[in-house]
Amino acid sequence: MNWITRGQPKIDRIASPWLIKNFIDNEAEFIYVPLEMVKEKAKEMNGIPFDIPDVEFSHHKDKCTFDYIVEKYKITDPAIHTLAIIVRGADTDRHDIAKQASGLWAISAGLAYNIKDDYELLEKGMMIYDALYSWAKYLQREKHTENPVDHLLIDVFNKFIKQKSAQKKTPVWVKVLREIIQDQIDTNLSLTNISKSLEIHPSYLSREFSKHFNNLSFGEYVRKLRIEKAIDLIKTNNYSLTQIAYLTGFSDQSHFTRIFKQHTGKIPSAYKKEVTKGKGYTKG
Repeated sequence: MNWITRGQPKIDRIASPWLIKNFIDNEAEFIYVPLEMVKEKAKEMNGIPFDIPDVEFSHHKDKCTFDYIVEKYKITDPAIHTLAIIVRGADTDRHDIAKQASGLWAISAGLAYNIKDDYELLEKGMMIYDALYSWAKYLQREKHTENPVDHLLIDVFNKFIKQKSAQKKTPVWVKVLREIIQDQIDTNLSLTNISKSLEIHPSYLSREFSKHFNNLSFGEYVRKLRIEKAIDLIKTNNYSLTQIAYLTGFSDQSHFTRIFKQHTGKIPSAYKKEVTKGKGYTKG
């Protein structure tokens, strides 16, 4: 089922998808659109609008969307009820109802500030609720001191690592996607457009991308390849920096200069001068 809500999520619009995925529908897909398009998009996709005014799955009285989903689907897990109070406190600025609420707000606000892509934010944000749920279910009475539980957690972690390493082979779409990016590195690449050619939903593609591309987001990976291509072109000494910016898909010279310095520590002109002198740049 498709669930549609407004973009730029922070708390309830990440906590609720986590709850739905883990306790209601593990095949659920989440779509973020501008507020004014939520109901129209939900109707178009036969989806469920949530966390906006005047829909069923939303705030009711002093409770938030997460609370409503818990009540609607009669989720009885005590850890979820603990988590619901924390989410409600953070989402409605009532940090007095749960001492963890202010921390959840701080982490969520910081994460949303650092990550502007809604789907990447959802992927990273879900890890917060995985952690909070584990704390609520197993660790509420634990203190930050060494004790036998530490060894238990290490065992759980080791099992998790083994499970991850035993996962099935790299999906076919990963190889195709890698080739598309390589072939179109000098164009205005869009994850949404690429997802159409792969016939994969953009939210799934965004969520799975970093698992197969060196733990980098789509944007980070593309910028890395563009800078590597720029370095190769500089070393040939056949192109001006303006031409190299164009050939590597940067929208303008200043953008190219800023990203190049982030990756190499030098502006392109200084880097080119060092290459000319035979020093160059060693990728680490």
